[in-house]
Amino acid sequence: MRIATFNLESFDMPPRAAIPLEDRISILRPQLTRLAADIICFQEINGQREKPGAKRELIALERLLEGTPYADFERAATTGADGDVADVHNLVVVSRFPIKDFCQIRHNLVDAPVYRSVTAIPAEYEARPIEWDRPILGATLELGDSPTLHIFNTHLRAPLAAPVAGQKEAPFVWKSAQGWAEGYFLAAVKRAGQALELRLAIDQVLDTDPEALIAVCGDLNAEDHETPLRITLATEEDTGSGKLAQRALVPLERSISQDRRFSVIHHGRPLMLDHMLVSQSLLGFFRHLEIHNEALGDELVGYRKVDKPPGSFHAPMVAKFALD
Repeated sequence: MRIATFNLESFDMPPRAAIPLEDRISILRPQLTRLAADIICFQEINGQREKPGAKRELIALERLLEGTPYADFERAATTGADGDVADVHNLVVVSRFPIKDFCQIRHNLVDAPVYRSVTAIPAEYEARPIEWDRPILGATLELGDSPTLHIFNTHLRAPLAAPVAGQKEAPFVWKSAQGWAEGYFLAAVKRAGQALELRLAIDQVLDTDPEALIAVCGDLNAEDHETPLRITLATEEDTGSGKLAQRALVPLERSISQDRRFSVIHHGRPLMLDHMLVSQSLLGFFRHLEIHNEALGDELVGYRKVDKPPGSFHAPMVAKFALD
C-alpha cells in the first residue's frame, strides 16, 4: 500500500486562475503518475461551478485525474458553509480502497479562543473568537482483510501574520511593527489551535483502539521541532511519560537522509513543511518514504521571477507500507 500527500497550491482554472488548466495538468499529472499511490491526500484544491448558480464541484481536480488510475478512486472532500465543496483550499482524499466514513473537524473539539486586539485601528473594546482558517479532513478506509486505516488530511495555518484591523497598507505591507507582531501572534494561535484539535481527534481514535492504524498527512506549515508538530506528535520527551509512548506519532521523514529531507525551498532554505506522521502500529508496516523534490524550485524566487509557474512549490511524498 502506498500513501501520498501533495499540496497542489491553489489548484484552480480560468477565469479565476491566471494559469491555464492544461499548463498545470502537463506538469502535475506526471508527478501523480510517479507516485503510483493507492491513497492521495491533496491540499489547496479549489472548487468551481459549471455555470452561475450551479453546485460548486471539484471540476479542475477531476480533469487532472482523467486518464490516470486515480480517475476511478473514491473521493472525500471538505465542504463550505453551503454544503458544497469550498470556494478555495479544499482538502481531498482519493483512495483505491473503500472510504467507509469521513468528516471534517473545525471547532468540534476545541472552541475558538476569544481575544481582544491591542493594536487594531480603531480600537476594539470587545473580544472576538479566533477561528481556524480551514478544517481537518478525517477519513476511515477499509483495507480488506487488514484493519481499518484512519487518515487525517491536514493543512495548518501558514506562519504569515493574520490581518489586524487598520494595520495594513497593502496585502504584505504593515503600517507598524506592533501591528505585524500581533498579526503574527494570531497566526501562531490559529496554527497551534488546529494542531491541538488534530491531537484530540487522534486521541479519540486511540481511546477506542490503542493499536489503531493512523496516518496524518499534509502541509503542517512547520518543521518537526516547532510547536504545531510537537503538539501533534506528543512524544515521550514532551509528555514525560513512558505510559503514553503508544500515543506518540512518528514523522516518517526521519527515515531518509538529512540532505533529502525537505518539501519546500524558501529563499534558499530547504524546509520540511509537508509531513506524514504515523501511529506506532502503522509504523510496524512502514517500508520506505520518497520525497519527490528533485525538480523543486525556490518558492520565493519562483513567485517573483517565473511568469505563471504551472507546478507546485511543494514536493509530493509517498510512503510504502506492507499491508497488502
